[in-house]
Amino acid sequence: MTYDTGTGTGTGTGSAAGGLPALATVRARLDAALDAAARAWLHAAIADASAPTDPLSNEHRLPAWQLRFAEAGRRVGDERADAARLLLLLHAAKADTVTLTALYNQGTAAERRAVLLALPHLVEGPDALPLVEDALRANDTRLVAAAVGPYAATHLPAHAWRHAVLKCLFTGVPVDAVARLADRARGDGELARMLGDFADERTAAGRPVPDDLHRVLARTAPEPPTDGRADPHGKES
Repeated sequence: MTYDTGTGTGTGTGSAAGGLPALATVRARLDAALDAAARAWLHAAIADASAPTDPLSNEHRLPAWQLRFAEAGRRVGDERADAARLLLLLHAAKADTVTLTALYNQGTAAERRAVLLALPHLVEGPDALPLVEDALRANDTRLVAAAVGPYAATHLPAHAWRHAVLKCLFTGVPVDAVARLADRARGDGELARMLGDFADERTAAGRPVPDDLHRVLARTAPEPPTDGRADPHGKES
């Protein structure tokens, strides 16, 4: 079972932005799927993450919740670890960009993926873009898929975002993973050119052109005006 951890920025009850599950929904679904032992571990881990930092604690020792973050896969299963780690990050008082960067740099691929999925919930500005850029240099398709989520859709500059789309095509990551693809691709002539060049290179090398390339290419067309007035930027006036 795959857990939808949501991609909005809301952390309260109800639905997050875009109608996706909010924090309370993620926790309820995870609770329902866990056995008694795993559920007890999750509740203890969230309590650790929610506890205020002790100013007298050893600054060289990792907080308990970070140790639980690392062991989440072993405790709740790999398929549920993303949701468990997201809950820990959103409850953790120190889950700021500095902490997220440290977790990413010292983490396994699974832990890095969880950090990437948490970015739209925890980081408002572009400060965490180096983590996205690092993941996009990787050959791990799960990292690439996590990197092109809502945080990248909001903050990744156009040139880097276009290359991220090509990275998905090159590595076989479904373009459905690219958040707000239709919005960002619409009217993007440079992306259309890059897609055409990529298709030509594949054809010349005797390699198939991914079906997803044609899907993205179709989305680069400007949206036709609905009121008869043309806009110079290809959008409705």
